[in-house]
Amino acid sequence: MSHSPVTSLAPDPKRWKALTFIAIAQLMVVLDATIVNIALPSAQEDLGISEGNKQWVITAYALAFGGLLLFGGRIADLWGRKRTFVTGLIGFAAASALGGAAANEAMMLGARALQGLFGALLAPAALSLLAVMFTEAKERAKAFGIYGAIAGGGGAVGLILGGFLTEYLNWRWTFFVNIPFAVIAAAGAYFVIREPSEGRNRSPLDIPGVVLSTLGLVALVYGFTRAESDGWSDAVTVTMFVASVVLLAAFVVTEAKVKSPLLPLRVLTERNRGGVYLSLGLAIISMFGLFLFLTYYLQIVQGYSPVKTGFAFLPMIFGMIVGSTQIGTRLMTRVAPRLLMAPGFLLAAVGMLLLTQLEVDTSYAGLILPAQLMLGLGMGTAFMPAMSLATHGVEPRDAGVASAMVNTSQQVGGAIGTALLNTIAASATTAYLTDHAASATTPAAQKLLAAQSMVEGYTSAIWWAVGILVAASAIAFVLVNTGADSGAPAASGEGAEDEVKIPVVAH
Repeated sequence: MSHSPVTSLAPDPKRWKALTFIAIAQLMVVLDATIVNIALPSAQEDLGISEGNKQWVITAYALAFGGLLLFGGRIADLWGRKRTFVTGLIGFAAASALGGAAANEAMMLGARALQGLFGALLAPAALSLLAVMFTEAKERAKAFGIYGAIAGGGGAVGLILGGFLTEYLNWRWTFFVNIPFAVIAAAGAYFVIREPSEGRNRSPLDIPGVVLSTLGLVALVYGFTRAESDGWSDAVTVTMFVASVVLLAAFVVTEAKVKSPLLPLRVLTERNRGGVYLSLGLAIISMFGLFLFLTYYLQIVQGYSPVKTGFAFLPMIFGMIVGSTQIGTRLMTRVAPRLLMAPGFLLAAVGMLLLTQLEVDTSYAGLILPAQLMLGLGMGTAFMPAMSLATHGVEPRDAGVASAMVNTSQQVGGAIGTALLNTIAASATTAYLTDHAASATTPAAQKLLAAQSMVEGYTSAIWWAVGILVAASAIAFVLVNTGADSGAPAASGEGAEDEVKIPVVAH
C-alpha cells in the first residue's frame, strides 16, 4: 500500500467478512465485562470465596486488562495486528476454559487475570485492524458504526446472557460461553484478514515505558477499587493514588525522552484524539455506574429475576444500535464529529436526568424505558464518531497504541465509575437511613425504609452521572474540532489540516 496521505490502493476485498470476526471478538470482550457480575454470587458460594475477596474476581480482570492495554497495543504495532489478535483470542478462550473449570478461589482469580492479559492483546489489535482496513470515508463510518454499537450495547447483552446462563444452567457457563466466540473469531481472522504490511512498527520495545505504564495504571485502577471497599481515606487507597501519579508522571517524562516510546506523546497531544479519550472516559464513568445501579434497583427493589433484569436493558441496546448504525453512520460523512458527539452525550444526560426521578414503585414503561431509549440513542450517536476519531490522523505505526488508548480510557473510566458512584450511593443511603430510622417502627416500615434509602443512594449517584455526561459533552464540543470525515481535504478553515490526514490511517 502507498504511503501517500490521500491516495491509496484498492481496499481489501474481504474487509466486510473480516469485520464480522472482529465484531464477534469485540462482543466477547464487552460481554465478559458484565456477564461475570451476574454470575458472581453463585460462583462465590460454590467456590467458597469470602465476602472480602469477592471483588477480586472483577478486579483481577480489570487490573490485568487496564494495566497491560498500552503494552498490548504496542505489541500489535510491532508484531503484527492479525497475529496479536489471533493469539489474544486463543489465550482468552484458554483462560475462559480455566475459569469455567475453576475448583477454588485461586484458580478463579488466576483465570480472570489471564483473561485480562489476553483481552489487553486482542482489544487494541481489533480496533487498529479496522483502522487500517477501512479507508474510504463512508465505509469507515459504517464499519465504526457497527463496532461502536457492539462496544456500547454489548454490556447490556452480557446482562441478558448472564441472567439466562446463571438461572437456567450454571455460573460456569458464563465462562464457557466465551470459547465458541473466540474459536470462531480466531479461525475467521486467520483465514480472512489480510493486514497491510507497511504499517508495521519495527522499532525496539520501550521496556521502561511498559513497566511504568503497567504499574501506574494498575495502581490507579486498584486505588479506585480499594476506595470502593475500604474508603477514600484508607492508607492503602491513598498510597495507591500517590504511587499512580508518580509512576504515570515518570512514564510521561520517559516517553518524551526515549527514542522509540511505548506511547508516543504525539498520539495524546493532538487535540481531537485527546478530546475523544477524555470525553469517552467520562461517558464510560457514568454508564458503568448506571448499569450497576439499574441492575440493583430492578433486582433488589423491584424484585426482577436475573433474566427479566437483562431484558429490561433491551431498550438501551436498541437505542445504541439505532444511534450508531443509523444516525452516526449516516451523518458522520456530512457533519463535524463534535456535532454528533456533544449532542449525543447531552441526549444521554437527559435520559440520565429522568432516572434521578426513580422511586421505590416507579413504573418501568413510564420512566425507565424512555430514559434508556434516550441514553442508548445518545451514547450510540456519540460513540460512533469517537471510535473512528480515536485513530484519526495517526501514523500507521501508532495505530495499535492509539487504539489501546481508547480501551484504556474505557477501562479506567469503568473502574472509576464503579468506585466513585458506588461510594456516593453508599454514603447517601447511610445518611437517609440515619435520618429516617426513628420513624420506621414496624417490620413493614423498616423494609420500606431500606428500599427507600437504597433508591435515595442510586438517585444521588445518578445526579453525579448527569453532571459527568454534561462535562463529556462540553469537552467533545470544545476539543474536537476536525471537519466531517469526508476523506477529502477541506478547502479552508481550522479542520483543513486534520482532514488531509484522515486517510493516512489506512496505510
